[in-house]
Amino acid sequence: MFVGTEPPAAPGVTRLRIGGWTVEPALNQFSAEGKTVKVEPKAMAVLLYLADRPGQVVSREALLSAIWSGVVVGDDALTQVVVKLRKALGDAPEEPAYIQTISKGGYRLVAPVVRSAEHPAARVGPALESLPAEGKRRAPWLAGAAVAALLLVAAGAWWIKSERVTSVPREQAAMAGAQMSRTTQPTVAIRPFEALGNDPQEVLLARGITADLVTDLSKVFGLWVIRVAPMSGHTGGEAPPDAPPIRYLVSGTVQRFDERLRVQVHLADARTGKQLWSERFDRALTGLFEIQDEIGPKILRLLPVKVSEAEKRRVAQRYTRNLDAYETFQLGQSALHVRRKAENEAAREMFRRAIGLDAAFARAYAGLAMTYAADYRNQWTGDGAAALDRAFELARTAYQINPDIPETYWVLAFVHAHRRQHDRALQHLETALRLYPSFADGYALMGGIYTSIGRPADGVPLLRTAIRLVPESGYLYFMLLGRAYLFLGDLEQARVNLEHALSRNPEFIDARVYMAAVQVAAGDKAAAAWEAEEIRALQPGFTVHRWLETNPTADATLRTKLIQALGELGF
Repeated sequence: MFVGTEPPAAPGVTRLRIGGWTVEPALNQFSAEGKTVKVEPKAMAVLLYLADRPGQVVSREALLSAIWSGVVVGDDALTQVVVKLRKALGDAPEEPAYIQTISKGGYRLVAPVVRSAEHPAARVGPALESLPAEGKRRAPWLAGAAVAALLLVAAGAWWIKSERVTSVPREQAAMAGAQMSRTTQPTVAIRPFEALGNDPQEVLLARGITADLVTDLSKVFGLWVIRVAPMSGHTGGEAPPDAPPIRYLVSGTVQRFDERLRVQVHLADARTGKQLWSERFDRALTGLFEIQDEIGPKILRLLPVKVSEAEKRRVAQRYTRNLDAYETFQLGQSALHVRRKAENEAAREMFRRAIGLDAAFARAYAGLAMTYAADYRNQWTGDGAAALDRAFELARTAYQINPDIPETYWVLAFVHAHRRQHDRALQHLETALRLYPSFADGYALMGGIYTSIGRPADGVPLLRTAIRLVPESGYLYFMLLGRAYLFLGDLEQARVNLEHALSRNPEFIDARVYMAAVQVAAGDKAAAAWEAEEIRALQPGFTVHRWLETNPTADATLRTKLIQALGELGF
């Protein structure tokens, strides 16, 4: 919720001396000899954390844990902040006078630090270390350095909530309990299968085999199934933050020779790197589905998990037996994920062709429904209501053909959410997650819907579960998480997650809009004006009222806040 109260300011001095610079944490700036340099709050927080430990080597892990507590970020986030700090300080990495890089160790501050009294950052590390895990999650402003929060406190009080939502919905509580119970169950990571040649069909087949294997194994409740990044030269896997450690790792290659298909699959113990099973399937190209029928069950037989007869039947289920329809569907999926009007129309044609080749291909109907839903959401058509109705008809057809796959429930939920029928949307997603406990898109959409109905605190853990299941998440997951944090009033975490979304897709208008709202709430007029220009360049004539017409956000208070924030930028 939004209220006009401010958390108490942290005590401490307003400046300290680091080398030749006078540092003013509350203003996020350095000054020396009449020159003043501004830095972002995260850069200041990193500097203060190092200044609290002068001369000590601070590991990258410690900095990421302290400064980005509770936020899923990559190593490049810290690297970029250090680059910005060095530029601001006039430091050179090869001959550092301020921040020294320690190979395989981290960083250390080599410049002298002079302070007149204890400053807020001096307590960040010890205080954070003494907090229990739950305390760390409940105090992200402390973990991000109390000083960095002061800037947001003064400028962003309008967005800050005064109390934490403690009522957890029944359906979410049950789901959270299920997730907790599964932390002791085996975790299987699946790397994208690698196409060994340059044949476009080979690439599509590799992508399809990977996606279908993730889906197949996700049907088994006794597994935590995640999709990880492609191979980077090592055999072990790395678990995403807060996820159970990866026990098993599946990888593979795909190669096509004329009308033959060779698929090599490996199952390894991620802790030791020991290969537990490997098999090469060499069949006629038309034997793709028989290969897929064998891979999942063979992997499951080697895992310490009990698979019910119903789960075995679902794992063995193929969505089509028509190879041409399957390949055409994969082309449609690739075009749909671009999320531009021309590609959306191309995806629609591919899905129609797939249906023409197999009239019972439920996933193709679900994909076709999404193209019409995208027309509505992005206002690519003059009759949005008709497009949404068409999306609903096709989604219902997909469900009637096959009510046992997650996409049919997901697309129905998506359409219902845009019809503002959020309760029905949540019901479909609950069913999908019962059938597919590791269905990342289901958790993400459910988290987004909770934000839309004014309960972002309930949405955050679901969105974070989605990101844990897919550590290399696309821009949508991060946009939804940034949006939730914005509505919770946590402007720093909102900004970090929206930056992740925009780094993956800088043309994503929704992420730009929410980022502009963050900058307005934080009082950063220059950054807000820059975002406004980006929005106008992407969508000339943009207005917040028109944008909200097809936005699933239903909570009146949240809509009003967005209108007021964007109104300050002339929208």
